[in-house]
Amino acid sequence: MDDPALASLSLTHVHYNPNDPISYLCAWLALVPQGLCVVYVTLIWSTREIEILLMFAGQMGCEALNFLLKRWIKEERPRQMNGKGYGMPSSHAQYATFFSLSLSLFLLFRHTPHPTTTHTPTTRAERILLSILALCGAGAVAASRIYLNYHTPRQVLVGCLAGAVSAILWFAFVEILRRTGWIAWGLDTQLARMLRMRDLVVGEDLVDAGWVRWEERRRRKRDVRGDEVGRKGR
Repeated sequence: MDDPALASLSLTHVHYNPNDPISYLCAWLALVPQGLCVVYVTLIWSTREIEILLMFAGQMGCEALNFLLKRWIKEERPRQMNGKGYGMPSSHAQYATFFSLSLSLFLLFRHTPHPTTTHTPTTRAERILLSILALCGAGAVAASRIYLNYHTPRQVLVGCLAGAVSAILWFAFVEILRRTGWIAWGLDTQLARMLRMRDLVVGEDLVDAGWVRWEERRRRKRDVRGDEVGRKGR
């Protein structure tokens, strides 16, 4: 019996021109959605922030929408490309646009960090700059799909539009959940308490989370060492 032909894991398999530096860069940009999934899961596990969990839920909903749209429209990819599956709309463009726009909406309209004794939060100008960088990153991912001939410009534009509409609608939906008290209710459930879910990132920076406790612990250790040195010197 002949051995079966080997298959390629298309999730990370990217065609590019090895003699073209831009093509090589675009191949790395094609892995941005997978990298962002790792970032999502890592942040959810380490911070237990409900805002990040909800953003990831919206991201997965956007992916489900792309899956349905591709099978409804059934438009093929460019002829120069041997990629599998339909091409309308571009899932990479839709994914990156949803992420960048959701992050921008959060930073500009929901994130209101307050200064503490140990940390000065990012200014609005800095948050605007971060938003611009995120949107530029999404644009680079979208452009890379055209450069690598995985999608036509129209497929990428529709993907960006679908991602943007999904991000705005999901942001509005989460805002309604907040204002009507559903998120507060959910955080009071036994499951949320067991998982230690919290809602702090809206009012404080992630970099400040736990910093006060850490500084207090360091201060106590220094005090203990100082007492020990004082006793030895007597």
